[in-house]
Amino acid sequence: MDLSIFGFLVQDGLATGAVYVLLAVCLVMVFTVTRIVLVPQGEFVSFAALTLAGFEQRQRPGLAWILLIAGGIAFAMELYGAWRRRTRRGLAVAAFSFLALPAALSAAALAGNALPWAAQVLLTCAMVTTLGPILYRVAFQPMAMASPLYLLIAAIALHFVLVGSGLYLFGPEGVRTAAILDGSTEILAMPVAFQTLMIVAASLALNLVLFAFFGFTLLGKALRATAVNRRGAQLVGISPDYAGQVTFALAAAIGALSGILIGPVTTIYYDSGFILGLKGFVGAIIGGLAAYPAAALGALAVGLLEAFSSFWASAYKEVIVFTLIVPILLWRSYAHLTVDDDHE
Repeated sequence: MDLSIFGFLVQDGLATGAVYVLLAVCLVMVFTVTRIVLVPQGEFVSFAALTLAGFEQRQRPGLAWILLIAGGIAFAMELYGAWRRRTRRGLAVAAFSFLALPAALSAAALAGNALPWAAQVLLTCAMVTTLGPILYRVAFQPMAMASPLYLLIAAIALHFVLVGSGLYLFGPEGVRTAAILDGSTEILAMPVAFQTLMIVAASLALNLVLFAFFGFTLLGKALRATAVNRRGAQLVGISPDYAGQVTFALAAAIGALSGILIGPVTTIYYDSGFILGLKGFVGAIIGGLAAYPAAALGALAVGLLEAFSSFWASAYKEVIVFTLIVPILLWRSYAHLTVDDDHE
């Protein structure tokens, strides 16, 4: 391996690792606030890339059907809940969030082929972000107080539903979106693509935005309070259902941005989200599903390990990456001998 190959591998590892950082941070955020291991996190990534590619290829937006159907189910659940409580409180907000907004975005998506590229990106992000709270309302809110094991089973079931829907609506073909930035520059006498620099910069900027959001905004502090003590947060007036929907919206938005960033550098299929999310999960495991900086560093290490494994042993790169979980879990099992039961 010469210096030029080493440089290209580092670039590839940093680009993919920056996306894994975003996914790992999302998994940690969702788990700490809702106790849900968000297995379908990768589907937000793949759906965003596939939707944007559909706009670029002038195809019908398959995501619009998922939005409309899931939104209709969510609103029907809200209607049933209002009937049981004998109150109409919250129905107006639910009608807007689960019916009007998905319908408006779906109508805009029908004309998405004629929109400028930047508007297509914004529309894609808006559609995927709207899907997040809808999925939480349908799949997780009715069982929000269940044990993490039941929530994990629900997350796995939702993953299979979304993958099957993706196959039906987007087809089995892989796609790549158009490069956001063309060209390259030189850093330390090595060519570095502008696309790589933009991915790393976007990941860093988004992590800084999340740090400011959780540290200095009232909503961010409410989510942190829910993560620390769900029961205590509820007693002081923080709705766990609202916290869950906001968290899923953030996770979906970050997943959409990740899909737009990674779409030009790798081929995305309807089921690519699972592998992407699983690699972000490895980084989250390094952080113990609780520590954001450790999860981010772990996800970056996963990207670099994957890049160098593809050079030395490309047939075993996935095995090498996922085997990284084993020593981490062994170390944590010896470092933390006590087990806390969740009695909520």
